[in-house]
Amino acid sequence: MARVLENVGKDLLKKNGIQVPEFQVAENPAQARQAADQIGYPVVVKALVPIGKRGKAGAVKFASDGAEAEKVAAELFGMTVRNFPVERVLVEKKVAIAQELYASITFDNTERSLVLIASSEGGVDIEEIAARSPEKVVKHPIDPRKGFEQYEAKEICSGLGLQGKALQKATQVLWRLYRVFARYEATILEINPLAVTAEGEVVAAAILMGVDDDALYRQPELADKVEAGSDRAWRPLTPLEKEMIAVDAAESYRGTARYTEMDGGDIGFLCGGGGGSLLVYDTLLQYGAQPANYTEFGGNPTEVKVCGLVKGVLSKPGVKSFFMDANITNNTQTNLVATGIIMAFQEKKIDPNTFPCVVRLAGVNEKEAREIFSGTGIDYYGDDVTMEDAVGVIVNKMKQVYGE
Repeated sequence: MARVLENVGKDLLKKNGIQVPEFQVAENPAQARQAADQIGYPVVVKALVPIGKRGKAGAVKFASDGAEAEKVAAELFGMTVRNFPVERVLVEKKVAIAQELYASITFDNTERSLVLIASSEGGVDIEEIAARSPEKVVKHPIDPRKGFEQYEAKEICSGLGLQGKALQKATQVLWRLYRVFARYEATILEINPLAVTAEGEVVAAAILMGVDDDALYRQPELADKVEAGSDRAWRPLTPLEKEMIAVDAAESYRGTARYTEMDGGDIGFLCGGGGGSLLVYDTLLQYGAQPANYTEFGGNPTEVKVCGLVKGVLSKPGVKSFFMDANITNNTQTNLVATGIIMAFQEKKIDPNTFPCVVRLAGVNEKEAREIFSGTGIDYYGDDVTMEDAVGVIVNKMKQVYGE
């Protein structure tokens, strides 16, 4: 999933007929004040970061005049919200809310279907509402083959107690919300709160949106506006992480690949996905080793994808060795993995005879893989060596080469 920043999401809603507050994006406190002056007070100033629950993190503030707008913006620019530094803020007109609702569309893993969730109470986490007042929460399954009709939206809104103009407006919002969800191939689209004004207008006051990474090639409107893989990050993606996302996307139909950089570390680590790889990572730590990254692949990647991943692993500054471990596999051709590793070392011009390298890989075409590694300087093992023993080999080789 790719996270969508609130300004982008609100642009999409507005283009599809859902009312949102007037807003601007500012890159410094002075711009925030200028934006607030143009919008008109009172305003809301929000940290523009790709996470939810910003209010609880103190990243949503209010201002009633220019001086206050600049002051609260300066406070936000000095914050890091759950590891994301605030580099831009969203300045928007504060909505005069008479009633707060909640509305979202997402995937229900239990039911294995799309579900629209609505509540007559908004502004707080839906989990809190469901636990405290389950009668206030409506869950409506949606069959993508049939879509979502206006009469269904009206029944839901009526069930929330809405009447008159507010009922008609909210009905249109829910119906269009599904259209936006489907059109942009979203994975989640949440409005919280969905504000009802005293005049009966219904406004998307705050939104959370994520879209399918693998569908971005079909979404030119989202080009350069969303970042693939951002849902897996607990902080901004590094340049290498972005490169590895591109490597995976280039051959998305052949295996999956994920690359995460760690602080420091000197062992470049590649593994087959699954629980075994986590055990190997923990074993490296138990041996006193420091992995520089956690990189995994699954399925049956091509040699080109493996090559790209290994080059990424080797490109991180400070990496002094390469260790690859995958438990016995039945859906990965080990000869392709072996070829990809050799290609990467050749392209990076790294000599395995002086750069410690250990590969433990067993599975389909293991005999061919062993022949590919033969004479390259890379220590290759199959299932004749345990995962723990393979960790011991790379740690000892590093001590021999670097005397550590």
